[in-house]
Amino acid sequence: MSSIIEKKKQVVDEITEKFQASQTAVIVDYRGLDVAEVTELRKQLRDEGIDFKVYKNTMTRRAVEAADLSGLNDTLVGPTAVAFSNDDVVAPARIINDFAKKHQELEIKGGVIEGEVATLDQMQELATLPNYEGMVSMLLSVLQAPIRNFAYVTKSVAEQKEEQGA
Repeated sequence: MSSIIEKKKQVVDEITEKFQASQTAVIVDYRGLDVAEVTELRKQLRDEGIDFKVYKNTMTRRAVEAADLSGLNDTLVGPTAVAFSNDDVVAPARIINDFAKKHQELEIKGGVIEGEVATLDQMQELATLPNYEGMVSMLLSVLQAPIRNFAYVTKSVAEQKEEQGA
C-alpha cells in the first residue's frame, strides 16, 4: 500500500517541478480527439521541445497547490492534459491554438505564464503572438525602416538634381 502512495507522491512532485520550471504551461481539454489526432498534436509539440502529458486531476490539483498556483483548480475538471514549455513562452499556446482551429474538440482551459496563473483570454492572446524568430524579424524591420526611408529620400534628391542638371 505504501509503495502506491510513494509512486503518487513522486508523480505529484514531478508535476510540481514541471509547473515551477516551465516558462509556460497550457491546460487543455482533449475530449473528442481520437488517438491519431492526439498523436499528431504530441508530435507538433515535441518538435518544438514541449512536453505534453495527461495526468489525473487529483494529482495535478495537489501539484498546483504545492506550486502556489491554486487558481488553476477550476480548470482541472474533465479530461485534462498539460503542455509544458521550458524555453519558448509562446510556442505551446500558439501550436495548440492552431491545432484547435482544425480540431474543434480541442479546447484551451487556461494556463500558467512565467509562474503566474493566466486566464483563458490571456492564453488566447498569447497564442496570437508570433514566435521568437517572428518577433526578431519584426524588430529588425522596425529598426531598418528609418535607414531605408533615408536611402529613398537620398535617392530621390539625387534623381531630382540629376534631372535639373540635365
